[in-house]
This record gives sequence, structure tokens and C-alpha cells, in this order.
Amino acid sequence: MIQLTFASLQVRNLEASKDFYTTKLGFEIDNSNPQACVFKYNQGQASFAIRTPLEPLEDKELGIGTALWFAVNENVDQLRNKLISNGVTTVMPIIETPFGRAFHLKDIDGYKLTFLETK
Repeated sequence: MIQLTFASLQVRNLEASKDFYTTKLGFEIDNSNPQACVFKYNQGQASFAIRTPLEPLEDKELGIGTALWFAVNENVDQLRNKLISNGVTTVMPIIETPFGRAFHLKDIDGYKLTFLETK
């Protein structure tokens, strides 16, 4: 294997998750159908999907052990402040990583998203 080419997250409520990713985070929808929604980020340089469950999710905790990292071309301080002003309440403090400055947030299903200001 040489590269991960795509990721898909199962969500409890597809419409609520689509709203979170577009309205709160500013992701663009690449395409959508009743079972899934594919997002693009940073003019299509990154993409991933959210989808209706492939198996029952009742009584299961989503997001545990999953993190998607997005490299950004902007200052993470400004991006973090923008997301907070958009109403995202699960934003963590900025940290220094071996890869650059970053911060994490959680989506409405508990999936961790990391936004990295590359060095």
C-alpha cells in the first residue's frame, strides 16, 4: 500500500452532519445522495465522506480512535477563532506538534478533526 485515497465516516444523522460540516466548518459539498455526502476542502485538495450507517449505531460511541488531519494554508489562530465564532463549541487549544501548529475539534458524532498549519 502506498497511499490512503479516501475516508468515510458513519454518522447518526446525515442532514445534521452535512449542516455542521458546511455551515460551521466551511467544507464544500462535492456530491451528495440519500446515503452519503462527499466533501472537498481547500479547493478539492482533500476529500472525505460522511454516510448513513452500514450497521446499527444504537448504543455505540462514534469517533473513538478516529482522527482526520487537514493541512491548512492559513494561520491556525485565525481559523480557530473563525470556527468558534461560527458556533463550534468543541474546539481544543492550539498545540505544537512535530508537524506544525495545530488544533483539534470534534464533530457532532465525536470524530476528531485536526487542522494543521504546516511549517
